[in-house]
Amino acid sequence: MSDHQRLSQYRAMWVLVFFDLPTETKVQRHVATQFRKTLVQDGFNMFQFSIYVRHCPSAENAEVHIRRVKNSLPKMGHVGILSVTDRQFGTMELFWGKKEEELPRVPQQLELF
Repeated sequence: MSDHQRLSQYRAMWVLVFFDLPTETKVQRHVATQFRKTLVQDGFNMFQFSIYVRHCPSAENAEVHIRRVKNSLPKMGHVGILSVTDRQFGTMELFWGKKEEELPRVPQQLELF
């Protein structure tokens, strides 16, 4: 595989997980916290309180992480999973109030042969 294919903005993917989980009881709060911790352990970073993102070098790698999220879904609540290319993610505009913010930096990918 050429360097261009490995680093293509159309090959690299971002996986977004967004959720709305019940937190009315102590048990529900524990389940929601465990779900967040599972995402973080799998390399996701908090984008907003109920939105986590993970950069993946390929669609195949994104599918691995999507399967892991699906395997850790809580019994209650709403969870959405969205995959977009690095190029699509890069077109996002972020604002804090009226001030434009920069997008999260793409993590450096280490390849071992």
